[in-house]
Amino acid sequence: MMSNLFSIFDPSTNILNLSINWLSTFLGLLFLPYSFWFIPNRHFIMWKFILLKLHNEFKTLLKNNYFQGSTFIFISLFSFVLFNNFLGLFPYIFTSTSHLSLSMSISLPLWLSFMFYGWINNYQHMFIHMIPQGTPTILMPFMVLIETISNIIRPGTLAVRLTANMIAGHLLMTLLSNMGSIIPSYLIIFLILIQILLLILESAVAIIQSYVIAILSTLYSSEVN
Repeated sequence: MMSNLFSIFDPSTNILNLSINWLSTFLGLLFLPYSFWFIPNRHFIMWKFILLKLHNEFKTLLKNNYFQGSTFIFISLFSFVLFNNFLGLFPYIFTSTSHLSLSMSISLPLWLSFMFYGWINNYQHMFIHMIPQGTPTILMPFMVLIETISNIIRPGTLAVRLTANMIAGHLLMTLLSNMGSIIPSYLIIFLILIQILLLILESAVAIIQSYVIAILSTLYSSEVN
């Protein structure tokens, strides 16, 4: 039962023994040229408004470390994760963000780049960051150990948070949809209403998780400067 349940996340489309499901991850790139020639409508204006709000928020978090274009990588990260989260809500479309292989390939390179930059250019600040101000001398070795461990597990927590939230919602929707063949017909309408409410909830989760991974990446970037 569990293997069948989790098989909904397996790539299932193959050509010459190569899975092409992962190509859906990059479908968002097809919409980029569209924004340069079409007449702006309310959806485009609303999307630009959201991106501008994100830019101002990321710029505030980066503080004195902000330079022109530095928020672009985090806005792009938000857009990329948001697109793939929403894409997975459509029927028969592969959910790439429910796989640790994708979420870890996003979080790990970001974390490594922040760490390399911090230890190469601001190693004194990195050492100071391991011991919070006012820490008693006897607790300093323990604080260094705790801060080191918490720093090392950051890419894992980013990846697992995104993957677990996407898997949980999809599994719940799958379980409810499988109940349609075993419940009485007069309860079908209630099942449909629950599915609609759950789909709305999953849409909110898709937005929140995209925002969380972008905002945490921004915070991690601001700490190394």
